[in-house]
Amino acid sequence: MSDINPSQITFARVRRRWSKAQLAKELGVSSRSIQNYETGASTPEPETLAKIAQLLNFPQQFFFIEETMPTIGEHAASFRKLSKMTEAMKNCALSAGAIGYKINEWIESRFNLPEANLPDLSDLSPEVAAATLRRMWGLGNAPIPNMVHLLESKGIRVFSLAEEVREVDAFCVWYEGKPFIFLNTMKSAERSRFDAAHELGHLVRDVYSMQHGKSRGPEMEHEANAFAAAFLMPEVSVITHKPPAFTLKYLIEYKHFWGVSLVALAYRYNTLKQMSEWTYRNLCIEMARNGYRTNEPEPMERESSQLLSKVLEFLHLKKLGRSQIAESLMMNVDQINALTFKLTRLSVVSGENVISGGGRGKPPKLHLV
Repeated sequence: MSDINPSQITFARVRRRWSKAQLAKELGVSSRSIQNYETGASTPEPETLAKIAQLLNFPQQFFFIEETMPTIGEHAASFRKLSKMTEAMKNCALSAGAIGYKINEWIESRFNLPEANLPDLSDLSPEVAAATLRRMWGLGNAPIPNMVHLLESKGIRVFSLAEEVREVDAFCVWYEGKPFIFLNTMKSAERSRFDAAHELGHLVRDVYSMQHGKSRGPEMEHEANAFAAAFLMPEVSVITHKPPAFTLKYLIEYKHFWGVSLVALAYRYNTLKQMSEWTYRNLCIEMARNGYRTNEPEPMERESSQLLSKVLEFLHLKKLGRSQIAESLMMNVDQINALTFKLTRLSVVSGENVISGGGRGKPPKLHLV
C-alpha cells in the first residue's frame, strides 16, 4: 500500500470541524502527535489510522490518495455573513466545496455538461445588471420558475451544503474556469432562491475580485442583495403587479407569484417607494409579531438540482448510483448525499428522454430546459 498523504488527514479533520486538540483527545494521543501526522513528520499506526477514519467518517483509503484535495483560497469564495463565521465554519464549508469539485469532475468525465458563459457586468449598477442579464438570457420580466434549474442551464454547477455548515447561507466560487454555487438547504425555499440570485450577482458583477482572490467588504454584499432583489422581482413588473393594498394578506398572496420571502417582497416594494415608510414600519412590526422574519408563511416547495437528478437517473438505468461515485472518490456515500440535495430514487427525474445522446464511446449529453 502507498504511503499516507498527511494533507488528507488535515482535510478530513477540517471537514468535520474538529480541532487538533479534540482529535488528539479522542485518539488518546498528544496534540503534537496530530501535528506530526498532518505535516508528515510521523505516520499514525494502522490502528490509530483506523480510528481516525472512524471518528472523521472517511474510508481509510481516502488517506492514501496521492492527489491532494482541491483548495479554495482565503478570498476566492464569496460568503454572505463572513463576519459572523468562525474560521472553523468557513474552512468546513470550503472543504465541502472541494468535495463538490471532485463530484463535478467525476460527472464531467462521463457526461457533457452545459458550458458556462457568464457576462461580466461589473461596470453596471445592481439594478441595471439584473435587468441586463434577464434580457441577455431572454427572461423578460416574468417570475423565474426555478432558480437552480436556470443556473444549471447556464453552466453554473449548483450543489447543496451539508448540515455541518448550517450557519453558512451560501457561497460561490470560480474553480478552473467554472462557476460553482453552494446553497444551504437548511434555509427556507424562498431564502434559498434569494441566496442563489445573490451568488449569481457575485459571479457576474465581482468577476475580477473573485478570480484574483481580492477581499470583499459589506458594500459588495449589499450590492449582491440589491442584484438578487432586482433579478427575482423586476422593477417594471413588481410595480405593474402592485397589490390592491399593502397588507400581510395580499403580500402573502403575491410572494407566491414571485417565489420570494414575505420580508424580501415588502422590502422590495419599500425600496421602489411604492409604500410609505409608516406603512413599511407597521408591516415589519406585524411580520415580526407573527414570526414571519424567521418562519416563512405558506412556504413554497424547495428547489433541487435538475442536472444531478438526470445524472442519477441515468446511473440508475445503468444499475449504478451514488455508491459508485463515493467508491471512485474514496469517500462515504453520506458525503455525496450531502452535496447532491439528498436526492433519492423517488425524487429524480424519470422518463425515457431524460438524457439523450451518448453513443458507444461518447458521454451522454444532458439537456437542461
